[in-house]
Amino acid sequence: MSLVEFNPPERFIVGTVGPPGQRTFFLQASDGERRMQVALEKLHAQVLAERVGELLDQVAGVEATIAAAAAAADNAPLDTPIEEDFRVSALALSWDEDRHVVIIEAHDQDPDEVEDGSVVNTLRASLPPAQARAFARRCETVVHAGRPACPFCGGPVDADGHICPRANGYKR
Repeated sequence: MSLVEFNPPERFIVGTVGPPGQRTFFLQASDGERRMQVALEKLHAQVLAERVGELLDQVAGVEATIAAAAAAADNAPLDTPIEEDFRVSALALSWDEDRHVVIIEAHDQDPDEVEDGSVVNTLRASLPPAQARAFARRCETVVHAGRPACPFCGGPVDADGHICPRANGYKR
């Protein structure tokens, strides 16, 4: 297993490269000397935001309020150059009660399904509650910054419209 750990990272953010409909999502972690960036799916970012928020609601209390997150928010763009270290296949989320941090792990393979001899690349970040809440809010913002949703079917609408299944295939 190849593990790169940021405990805590100076920056741990999600961002995108490319126009809506063709965006590539990245998790980027950095401290003074190191930077790691891994590509992930939009759905990964969306689910991660939801789960981090739910976890903080259950265990973190006042340390993870919206006000605390606003103070810890990182709204700067991804650092460049952006070079994919690996593509995320599996995510893990946990709460370390002793250190009082959220731990997010991104793996290039599911560690439970690895065959003998395979190397699993892992990015691990330990985030204080306020930074974790700020990260989750940024994930939500980035996910919703893409193409608008069709009011009829909920699917993404390109600039030239889309073929809507709820309209019997007519373009909207």
